[in-house]
Parts: sequence; C-alpha cells; structure tokens
Amino acid sequence: MLVSCIAAVAENRAIGKGNDLIWNLPDDMRFFMKTTEGHHIVTGRKNFESIPHKYRPLKNRVNIIVTRDRSYQAPGAWVVHDLTTALELARKAGEEECFIIGGGEIYALALTHGLVDRMYITHVHESFEADTFYPEFDASDWEQTLIDKHCADERHPYAFTIMRYDKTA
Repeated sequence: MLVSCIAAVAENRAIGKGNDLIWNLPDDMRFFMKTTEGHHIVTGRKNFESIPHKYRPLKNRVNIIVTRDRSYQAPGAWVVHDLTTALELARKAGEEECFIIGGGEIYALALTHGLVDRMYITHVHESFEADTFYPEFDASDWEQTLIDKHCADERHPYAFTIMRYDKTA
C-alpha cells in the first residue's frame, strides 16, 4: 500500500491558522477531492474538527481519525490512537493508496518515521501568517512530477503549482 500525504503548502510552509485553511483555492480543493475519493484518509482530530460539520466525515472515503483522546467519538469514522494503527486498518482493508490529509502533527509524524511513499503538494505561491506548518523535507530525496500550474484569477487569489513527489531514497 502506498502511503501518501496531500497538502496545500505556502512558500513559508504555512498550512493553517486558528484550525482553519488560510486560503480558498477551488481548483485545488477539487484536486484534493478527486484524488482522495474512494480511498482511506487519515487525519488528526483537530484537522477533522476543522472540516465544517456538514462535510464530515468526508463522503466517499473511509475517514480514520488519530487522537490521543480515548473517549473521542466521530460517527461515520474510525477512531484510533496512533498513526501505525490507522495505516494498518487501511492496509488490512486492501487499500492501494492511503492519504494522510493533516494536520501538521500527523504530517510530521509520518515523515519523521519514514512512512510516506508519495506526497501531493500544492505549492501556494505566497507566504502567510500561520500557526500550523508542513514539515521540512529534502526535495532531493523525491522524484518530482508536475501535475498542474495555476495562475491567480478571479476565483483564485494566489497562483499555485501542484506537484507529486515520489520517494527515491
């Protein structure tokens, strides 16, 4: 099973502030939804709770929430207490590509422990004030493939580039 991270990341590695997204990029959100549809997704509790109630759990996906809170409940989602268990659930279910969708702590844990095979990173061409950041990584350890370049326009206040990174080292 491939373990993939998917995230939109600003030039200063910002990914969120106040438990919310910093930007609204509809075409990037469409890419996220299309790419993760039909797959298992793994998210931290705070990231899950940042999704508006009407959209959670994210439909047409198996939602797995990682939390230290042993009493946490999320109807329609699986709740586990460590990342290894989350990935094992997806693996045992026959998942081909499991997506880690955030937040910052879960991304850092996955990358630090060498669990990630692929990353889909939307590089937002701007820096933002934030309190949550994507972990640093050495791009030379990854084969890079351009997926899409998007200029700023009337629906997208910031230009962005979507890249796929496949682990080589």
